[in-house]
Amino acid sequence: MGEDGPDGLPPASRAALDAAEIVMGPPRHLALLPDLGAERVEWPAPFADGLPLLHGMRGRRVVVLASGDPFWFGAGSVIAREFDPGEWRALPGPSTFSLAAARLGWPLEVTLCLGLHAAPLARLRPHLARGARALVLVRDGAAVHDLARWLCGQGFGASTLWVMQALGGPREHVRRATADTLDFDDIAHPVCVGLDCAGNGATIPAASGWPDEVFAHDGQITKRPVRALTLSALAPHPGEQLWDIGGGSGSIAIEWLACHPSLSATSIEADPDRAARIRANADALGADRLRVVQGCAPDALADLAPPDTVFIGGGLSQALLTDLWARLTPGVRIVANAVTLESEALLTTWQADHGGDLLRLELSHAQPLGGKRGWRAAYPIVQWSVTR
Repeated sequence: MGEDGPDGLPPASRAALDAAEIVMGPPRHLALLPDLGAERVEWPAPFADGLPLLHGMRGRRVVVLASGDPFWFGAGSVIAREFDPGEWRALPGPSTFSLAAARLGWPLEVTLCLGLHAAPLARLRPHLARGARALVLVRDGAAVHDLARWLCGQGFGASTLWVMQALGGPREHVRRATADTLDFDDIAHPVCVGLDCAGNGATIPAASGWPDEVFAHDGQITKRPVRALTLSALAPHPGEQLWDIGGGSGSIAIEWLACHPSLSATSIEADPDRAARIRANADALGADRLRVVQGCAPDALADLAPPDTVFIGGGLSQALLTDLWARLTPGVRIVANAVTLESEALLTTWQADHGGDLLRLELSHAQPLGGKRGWRAAYPIVQWSVTR
């Protein structure tokens, strides 16, 4: 149903309400209903607490109220997972994103749409760039102000915000301000924000090999050119899971996750300070779904979901490779980087025994040399890529 109540609903939706024994929904939706003769049940907060109540109503005619399209950042997918296909029927309306795009004239196919009711604002971080547009669902008016302050902190305070309340109903209200001037003190839920990015904040590249400065680190980081080549060797496919062993700063796992929203990753790091730093980097760069495990491989691998790809950036040893070769199923890809002569010799031996590709990376950077310039070589890196 829309925010204006049941009047004007399609016949099927109105018929469902008229036949309902129970109508369940948030208080604001229930308040819009006329007297239907059905029992009214408020959906509790948090949302998950309502699912046991809904299970207890099995076998009765129940209508659950939600705004717009329940399968577009809505409740539909959650409820559908809980019940058999024959037990439910969805009657969608226009989504908030569709209504917002219609108000602003923005094409949805090229506009980022995010639901951040319970997700961190940093999910926007990889998408912040001058001229980028996004439609963002947030929890309430306070969250709109949080978003404006966060954008200012990222260097995008000049961004234009359209604050859109109760779209599609009699309480609809659309206002415009910049993030650094937003001073509305009466923003009411439900609210959607249209964001047109502007400012001089740093932009994260769309390609692999983000600037090293993006990540907090103590020097233990796969440097940008090597990281780009390593991500290419890892070759993420949608839906895959990565084990990042010896996570360091988390740069490999974070860039892996940025490649596709369906990817998942676990970073394993023995040092507690570095593990905490990985968590902080992930949270700041919109990769909050990264799982961080503090511990030493292979012991720390015991309870992890099986991977599709494994990267070894630290802690390389004969024992680790032996354990992985026994633990992993055929088809899992392994990429390992070595810097020392001992670890290079280890990878050379394993490549001779198990195949795969060996790549030697030798990079040099131009540096001042007296009054002129010369090449300063970095330590060479040997990379082994193999499919188990």
